[in-house]
Amino acid sequence: MTGREWVVDAFGCRPEDLRSQERLDLLFRAMIDTLGLCPIHPIQWHKFPDEGGMTGFVLLQESHLAVHTFPEHGSLCLNLFCCRPKPEFNYVYFLGREFGADNVRVRKMERPYGVHS
Repeated sequence: MTGREWVVDAFGCRPEDLRSQERLDLLFRAMIDTLGLCPIHPIQWHKFPDEGGMTGFVLLQESHLAVHTFPEHGSLCLNLFCCRPKPEFNYVYFLGREFGADNVRVRKMERPYGVHS
């Protein structure tokens, strides 16, 4: 059996969106709804001071969803780990439309768990 992990890096994002808890909450809600994820607790957010970015995390029945933003670089780093099969999320389209990302790199990894020889 394997889990699946998506590591997403988005570049060229609008700095003001990367500082906005409202915009990032929209991203998490869209992913939770589209993928049928099951949060165990509410989303936790941390806003860094001044012109800093945001960190968000939600613990899922399936594992976790996390984001870190860097407005000073126009970038966003997203990580979703699921121990159950889930459909694909259109990261390129969504991050382009909602954050202005002009370059999105999505890496998908199979993560084996259990006993392996």
